[in-house]
Amino acid sequence: MDASLAPALSAQLAVERRLDTLANNLANARTAGFRAEEVKFDELIKQAAGGGDPTSLASEGDTYISTAVGEMTQTGNPLDMAVTGDGFFAYRGANGQTAYTRDGRMRINQSGGIETLTGHPLLDVGGAPLQVDPNGGPLIIARDGMITQKGQQIGAVGLFAMPEGAKLSRADTSGVVPDKPAQAVLDFSQNGVIQGYVEGSNVNPILEMTRLIELQRAFDSAANLVQTNEHSLSDAIQTLGSTS
Repeated sequence: MDASLAPALSAQLAVERRLDTLANNLANARTAGFRAEEVKFDELIKQAAGGGDPTSLASEGDTYISTAVGEMTQTGNPLDMAVTGDGFFAYRGANGQTAYTRDGRMRINQSGGIETLTGHPLLDVGGAPLQVDPNGGPLIIARDGMITQKGQQIGAVGLFAMPEGAKLSRADTSGVVPDKPAQAVLDFSQNGVIQGYVEGSNVNPILEMTRLIELQRAFDSAANLVQTNEHSLSDAIQTLGSTS
């Protein structure tokens, strides 16, 4: 095999994976609370047989979810919340697993439960679903998540921090699940809840489009290299066959 073929093929695989993540990011550029997906690539060195020069290959890449903050938009809706700092809201997913999100658009169901727009119960700091009086009037939500209705404190929205080094996986569209237990936020000097705001996606559409164009060109270059290699190999076989 030509020494240039393996690096070209590895480059194609790496670029294809990155293109998939960029396409998904762009599709969710306007999705509230969406966290962009990034890919980290490593260089692999393959020692050539017979002691020749080693070949440098690109890994397929490890994906990870970015926790960068998205743009805040004031809505004035008392059931919209956003997080300042690094915290996440918690909700109970369809399978009973606790998931975390920066999408703070909430609603109150007929029984008084506060839930996400997709119908998942919002949780307090202890992991219990939040309950209010559905006919009790407007809610006031303080920076520490404390909910007041009719002048009475009736619960507190839970805020949770992702553990250092935790790997996040997707849950629904805007939710994430860490591979380590999330930690309740108790210090509200750096983290907090702001009522009447919504955090958008942390995807930068212009930057992602630029990356998409650059990667498409890189993919085409790698594909051309593979095609040139195939033509050269085919020509060599035909030449050798005609002289035998």
